[in-house]
Amino acid sequence: MMKMNGAEAVVRMLQLNGVKHIFGLCGDTSLPLYDAMARLDHGIDHVLTRDERSAGYMADAYARVTGKVGVCEGPSGGGATYLLPGLVEANESSVAVLGITSDVSVGSRGKYPLTELDQEALYRPLTKWNATVDRADQIPGIVRAAFRAMTTGKPGAAHICLPHDVQTHAVDSADVWAQEGHDRFPAMRSAPDPADVERAAEKLVASRSPVIICGGGVVISGASAALDTLATQLNAPVCTTISGQGSLADMHPLNAGVVGANGGVLATREIVAAADTVLFIGCRAGSTTTEHWRFPSRDARILHIDADPMVISANYRTDVGLVGDALLALHAVSAAVERRIAHRPAEHADGHALAAAAREAKRAAFAPLAASLDTPIKPERVVDALNRLLPENAIVVADPGTPCPYLSAHFNAHRPGRHFITNRAHGALGFALSAGIGASFGRPDAVVVSVMGDGSFGFTCGEMETLVRCKIALKMIVFSNSVYGWIKASQKASYNGRYFAVDFTRTDHARVAEAFGVKAWRVDDPSRLDAALKAALSHDGPALIDVIAQELQDTAAPVSQWMG
Repeated sequence: MMKMNGAEAVVRMLQLNGVKHIFGLCGDTSLPLYDAMARLDHGIDHVLTRDERSAGYMADAYARVTGKVGVCEGPSGGGATYLLPGLVEANESSVAVLGITSDVSVGSRGKYPLTELDQEALYRPLTKWNATVDRADQIPGIVRAAFRAMTTGKPGAAHICLPHDVQTHAVDSADVWAQEGHDRFPAMRSAPDPADVERAAEKLVASRSPVIICGGGVVISGASAALDTLATQLNAPVCTTISGQGSLADMHPLNAGVVGANGGVLATREIVAAADTVLFIGCRAGSTTTEHWRFPSRDARILHIDADPMVISANYRTDVGLVGDALLALHAVSAAVERRIAHRPAEHADGHALAAAAREAKRAAFAPLAASLDTPIKPERVVDALNRLLPENAIVVADPGTPCPYLSAHFNAHRPGRHFITNRAHGALGFALSAGIGASFGRPDAVVVSVMGDGSFGFTCGEMETLVRCKIALKMIVFSNSVYGWIKASQKASYNGRYFAVDFTRTDHARVAEAFGVKAWRVDDPSRLDAALKAALSHDGPALIDVIAQELQDTAAPVSQWMG
């Protein structure tokens, strides 16, 4: 019987599950794990980060662009608490991310050792699956269970607490094996009840003005082509949530764009308001998407596809719920619609015309602002430059605040799939730079652009050292307006402009970037923006553009609570 220690078993289990990258930060209780990674030949690239929060966000974006499990790790105590934001964001976004935190030795529990805390209790409400290793022989089974939990059903995050002494104890190598197929998500896909499929198809064909609203589940399941088929059969407009961007290419003739309180516009709202039937796919129909459950109205017929049965009918009385993977469900519904489509009522809405009208209304409002030479620079001009100058394979990662509504409403990806990432579950600042690093490791052939406000820059700028050390050619854009813009705009809209604790001093972000070894430009003249972006995109290393931008409360941001 061949033996290895617990730390070696963890590394081998990750290797067997196809892990190629781990994002993390060292600590005392992680020393055996780090020693195993140093000694063993495993083919895994460990990316040392400057903050455990960043490691979690890197693993999240890595998983989103690869469809593989993202892995992050950190030490006990403060490290375990700092890893939390990344795991809860991934879990709420149905992204498979594994967080491994080392811990004090089992024999030290209750003796007040440094960094002791109840990690399992801490992570329980924030992850899909969570376990503490009490004996080394549990390691293989616990890692297998974590990968099974993350990738099957509704994907999500998992956490493993790995005590220091357990990492040094013996494990039988015969127990170290991985279940094939659990390295990617979604795994072990399930299909909805065929009777429900037939009922849904019947209602879709009978509908005179159906609308499809897609959440992130369509992109996660790789169901874009199947969605295209169904939407085309029905000539139905497709709207997306922010996380659902990429369900269809943004310029697809049936794609009306993002709906809801953040990134939606009046034209897309009207499409949903006029629908007699709404098909939600991989979407929780939450407050942002539905503008607090006003659009669609309670009178619309609701059909809902989701891998999680608890999502269906949580917010709307649902005529037909289809529990299953979006790809399998769409294939089944499309086949059932095809058998009935000849009997569709002659009078029905023209989805192509509706989507085209919505896109044109949005363009007409956007174009003059994008062309403006006013200073400070309008955010529309930055988004327009990205639309014109980015290659088709680009990935844009946006922080909350100024970037999110503008890019959600107006960024145009030429292809379906994951070309836009933002952290919509909890909206923590400091996401985009770290997530951009993770996306760069996951899709090294793509141009990755992280767009952030200067509030977010302050959270995460230390990771520029990681960028330079790892030779990641990430491009960064900072909207520099010296304000926590989302809150200030909300204070203007809802509190009569009583601004409190939202303004801060402007930082010269370009000089900060240069101190880290990042090529940087500072742009305060809108006519110089294109030249700076072209130079940044042609630079063979990391680059940052510091844009002196309009304060968010003074903009025409597509956020319904500010626009009435």
